[in-house]
Amino acid sequence: MGLGWGARVWRWFRAPVEGMAARRRGAGVLCVIGLAAIAASCSSRPYGTLVVGSTAPNANQVDLLVATTRAPVVEPPGVMFGGSRGRGLDFADIIVSIPPDGARQPGEVQLASSPPSDPERDFVILRADRMDLAQAKANFDVRIRRTPGRRVLIFVHGFNTRFEEAVYRFAQIVHDARVNVAPVLFTWPSGGNVTDYVYDRDSAVYSRDALETVLQALAKDPSVDSISILAHSMGSYLVVEALRQMSIRDRGLSPKIRDVMLASPDIDIDVFRRQIAEIDAGPRPAQFTLFVSRDDRALGLSSFLARDSTRLGALDPTKEPYRSILEQGRVHVIDLTGLASNDITNHGRFASGDVVGAIGERLAEGQTLTEAKAGLVESLGTFTGGAINVAAGVATGAVAAPAQIVDPTTRERSVDTAAEATSLSQ
Repeated sequence: MGLGWGARVWRWFRAPVEGMAARRRGAGVLCVIGLAAIAASCSSRPYGTLVVGSTAPNANQVDLLVATTRAPVVEPPGVMFGGSRGRGLDFADIIVSIPPDGARQPGEVQLASSPPSDPERDFVILRADRMDLAQAKANFDVRIRRTPGRRVLIFVHGFNTRFEEAVYRFAQIVHDARVNVAPVLFTWPSGGNVTDYVYDRDSAVYSRDALETVLQALAKDPSVDSISILAHSMGSYLVVEALRQMSIRDRGLSPKIRDVMLASPDIDIDVFRRQIAEIDAGPRPAQFTLFVSRDDRALGLSSFLARDSTRLGALDPTKEPYRSILEQGRVHVIDLTGLASNDITNHGRFASGDVVGAIGERLAEGQTLTEAKAGLVESLGTFTGGAINVAAGVATGAVAAPAQIVDPTTRERSVDTAAEATSLSQ
């Protein structure tokens, strides 16, 4: 592929989501090339790394309870669960060793390029045990009783995510959030390939009953006081579908479900409007918060695949009809557009150290994100000196970071914390 084609692909990915209809001519070819570009950027993805190793003296540990609708895998070792659909819920207990704080930056997931892993600088698995339902219940009961406030944080990953990627990412989030919760990872059968978009979407729908079962069990557990949910990308669609189903079944959501955080949600805006209307039909104590990025290239591609439908995670919350839809649904928005990102698609900003840290502060204080919105904006304002790493660090550009929040209950909107931003190199 010559430089001319490379420039065309780069311009296509840099273009904003809005106005994509004007680019449909010839975009089919660019879509294929774009998928290849994303695949190339993920060539060093972990596989078969769930092998038990050792920890370092000053390393940190995160103990995860895993519930999954993935089918178990016996071979090769170090995989545990693959991308195929299981016949029901399976469970696992996984402990991850995270390098000492001085050896990594918040938001980073450091993995060895080849075994063995070095616990002084790499994420290392200390335990990876499958469990049956009875063992999972007993395991969770011990964890929640030793958790101050008896709070649960559930993470649901997005499209194109392998099992071990979900494990490492959630371990990083829990550690960097610095909040004492009982972490539960719900992982669904993603094919782990950029060409599996339709398969992943169907797998998300396939898993909504299982996620509702997990949520119902947690909500009915007398040891649990509150539940927060963090979902990313296509996982947000799964979460909202499960909550919609739960709300219809129970005529409202459990008061224990306090926070629902949707990061870069890959949901059609019209679908979301119907989903949130069904959830609002009954009692809804949960606060819904969206993390959006208008320069999210992965959602730009998703929009193209969905015939130019606006994706919830890439809209401009200040424009109509989106502002009215969010206000009617009592949905709060934090705009991360322009914040520093270390991936070419700008799709993973929610997991950066500063964003996760700000979320952790709010949850640690027992507040919803809305109750402390001013403090959250101030925290996100620290992004102003960030840098975007592009194409494995070949090109970088400094960006200013506008931290914006839209509060539909007061119709207030903060001003940008930075006056201008420099563009990526052409």
